[in-house]
Amino acid sequence: MKAPLRIHTEGRKLLVVLLLLLGAVTAFVFWKFSSWGLPVAIMSLLFYLVILQFFRNPARMVPEEDNSIIYAPADGKVVVIEEATEPEYFKDKRLQVSIFMSPVNVHVNRNPIGGEVKYNAYHPGKYLVAWHPKSSTENERTTMVIDNGSTEILLRQIAGALAKRIKNYADVGDLVRQGEDFGFIKFGSRVDLFLPLGTKLEVELNQKVRGNNTVIGRLG
Repeated sequence: MKAPLRIHTEGRKLLVVLLLLLGAVTAFVFWKFSSWGLPVAIMSLLFYLVILQFFRNPARMVPEEDNSIIYAPADGKVVVIEEATEPEYFKDKRLQVSIFMSPVNVHVNRNPIGGEVKYNAYHPGKYLVAWHPKSSTENERTTMVIDNGSTEILLRQIAGALAKRIKNYADVGDLVRQGEDFGFIKFGSRVDLFLPLGTKLEVELNQKVRGNNTVIGRLG
């Protein structure tokens, strides 16, 4: 049996307000311009469904809780796999894996491993397109580091041209569980992972991934 549609808390208030607004506009058009009522009602419904899908939050459990496994923190497409210097926290070479979240993807962000939150910082910034080379250092973003007891990995939520609202629910010192929600990026954008060199990757460039389902890699 298919699970019922779940709506993320970030979208519930907006969706209620939007439903009332579109209902009022449609009723007014039916009243004043009856011949336009049906087309406006159809367009309003389609617009509402588009916004509704932005905030869906499918229930997904990780197949196996194992802190040597790094699960995808977001739905989307792998757009970067490379060795890169992480300048904010590690300040050394790491293996970077970036996932681009399009407007049609689920926008919930989930913990790729469990452990203690060692670092969490918000940075205001620009809204360059998410695939711009400077977006990871110049756009609005949050940076979070999770220590699983043997190593640390860094996650960076990056806002894009449309996504101008990042939510991150973690605090330094929190003990987080693998697979649980840690944040949300409204209308999509990008999530970067910075992993220890030597991590055995199980994804390829341009591969589509699903949060909590796809294995990004395994720690050595």
